[in-house]
Amino acid sequence: MDRLPPLYDNMPRELSKVVLPEYVIEPPDILLIEGVHIVPKSPYRLKTLDAINIQANGTLPEAPIMGTYTVEPGGVVNLGVPYGAVRVANLTVEEARDTILEHLQESLADAEVSVALAQLSASQQVLGEFLVQPDGSITLGSYGNVQVVGKTLNEAKAAIESHLSQYLEEPQIAVNVQAFNSKVYYVILQGAGLGDGVFRFPVTGNETVLDAISNVQGLEQVSSKKIWIARPTNDECRVQTLPVDWFALTERADPHTNYQVLPGDRIFIAEDKLVAFDTHIAKITAPLERIMGFVLLGTGTTTRLSGPVLRGGGNPNNNGI
Repeated sequence: MDRLPPLYDNMPRELSKVVLPEYVIEPPDILLIEGVHIVPKSPYRLKTLDAINIQANGTLPEAPIMGTYTVEPGGVVNLGVPYGAVRVANLTVEEARDTILEHLQESLADAEVSVALAQLSASQQVLGEFLVQPDGSITLGSYGNVQVVGKTLNEAKAAIESHLSQYLEEPQIAVNVQAFNSKVYYVILQGAGLGDGVFRFPVTGNETVLDAISNVQGLEQVSSKKIWIARPTNDECRVQTLPVDWFALTERADPHTNYQVLPGDRIFIAEDKLVAFDTHIAKITAPLERIMGFVLLGTGTTTRLSGPVLRGGGNPNNNGI
């Protein structure tokens, strides 16, 4: 019987987990950016796909002008069939109001108009999900790239807001991690001579050894109960391994070796030595079996086609009757 694995009392495990350090952004994380205060610097000139809110008095009862209108391709807003379209691209909000009022006064005597900016087309470029690229930056469309690699969420928020302040008036955003893709652990299944399996899973901060093994649907038929965690360290001369007592972990619900999984951990599940030995024997004997099979097949074929068979018959007692 194998001796019980040693216990490491200072290691986080089930029932005594630790909180992971503040998250540091790395590729290929996905960030979610939400706008709190996205206002362009004055004077802002309207662009295609901007949305403006137009309220007008003195319009026809059957065709009121009230609501949000999008600046269409070509730089115009369509006010409806009775009024037509007005070009507002490259105008400030005040200039757009005067232009729309002048246009309506051609057909309405007592028209009054108010115009307000409802939504920036450019805000769509800084809101949503953003993949951290291999160079450590995220792309904000026409606002350019911002370096976020190696930063915490608060540091990334400050960097993005500082970059956007070149174009927006005191921008405020909220930054969260949508997909934790850069902090992972590995489950390695030794394949008993048939090829090892390596499985990669993101770290969410709550996994234990049992959780990790459940992600690969348990132990394979070629696996043994010998399991350990190989944890990377900065010391090249020191390898940190944490043996796992599978029987205590599963049969007795003993949490002492059900260690908490940390980023970079390799959970190694060793092969069954008997299965591995059988595989090695099969690799040696399989070629010999194939050779013997070809020899026997060739011998049998030669025997059938030789002698009386080649002279027209294989029965020596057959006299042609």
